[in-house]
Amino acid sequence: MSALVCGSLAFDTITNFHGRFAQQILPEQVHILNVSFLVPTLRREFGGCAGNIAYTLRQLGGDPLVMATLGADGADYLERLRSWGLNVQYVREISETYTAQAIIITDADNNQITAFHPGAMQHAHLTPFAPAAGVAIGIIAPDGRDAMVAHAQQLCDAGVPFIFDPGQGLPMFEAVELRRFIEQATWLALNDYEARMLCERTGESLEALSRSRLKGIIVTLGADGCELWENGRRRHIPGVEAAEVVDPTGCGDAFRAALLYGLERGWPLDRCAVLGNRIGAQKIAHRGGQNHRLDLTNLAL
Repeated sequence: MSALVCGSLAFDTITNFHGRFAQQILPEQVHILNVSFLVPTLRREFGGCAGNIAYTLRQLGGDPLVMATLGADGADYLERLRSWGLNVQYVREISETYTAQAIIITDADNNQITAFHPGAMQHAHLTPFAPAAGVAIGIIAPDGRDAMVAHAQQLCDAGVPFIFDPGQGLPMFEAVELRRFIEQATWLALNDYEARMLCERTGESLEALSRSRLKGIIVTLGADGCELWENGRRRHIPGVEAAEVVDPTGCGDAFRAALLYGLERGWPLDRCAVLGNRIGAQKIAHRGGQNHRLDLTNLAL
């Protein structure tokens, strides 16, 4: 069976600032913000939420089916997906624009500032999901705004359970739209900042949302692990200490790959979260979102 991964394919330009943003950005001066960060290291990586999720899910033994768009510069990325043995029927190439680009600055505390050019991602809604046998689960990850709306509706109409993972795309949606996503989705996956924003915009608490038709809400907490909300009850799943902390880019996507893997197999949510924490600890020891090789020995698959 396949997991439909709806989201972005992007090229990431990743840099490191050896200081701390908090020491450079003065809260009382944000109305005249003008800062410059010296970034002595720079590299270009394959990225985007859909690509990162598919990369880890494939290593786990899953069968990701990526639904995303590439631009005129995306031939290498398309070949990369094929090299993993993926079916690329839902990957559309848009010749009139560039592939989405993210420029990421990470500071000494692993805080990140990202500038994002959507490029071909803005055309992702042009590719519809055609209900077909073999798709067991899906995820709506950050993508073009219209694509997230359309693909969520298409998965709902097809009866395919899916995770709604708005990520950095959450600010694009008003309360009524977010409530619609929640009504359609089976699970929510957010980080702690996104969870607070979702609650503010919808006027609902995580406890209340978890008492709806949702089967669960997963809130990631970085090194502290994650919290799960099911039927109004909260549980904390402790984090896993990483052997080395190198780069947080793509850790959330690696965690979501674990969710897809476990949920497709009928695992309870806490077991999925434990796997996600273990994989996140492996991923953070490598640069970029698609350079880690999973050690499956202690993952209890």
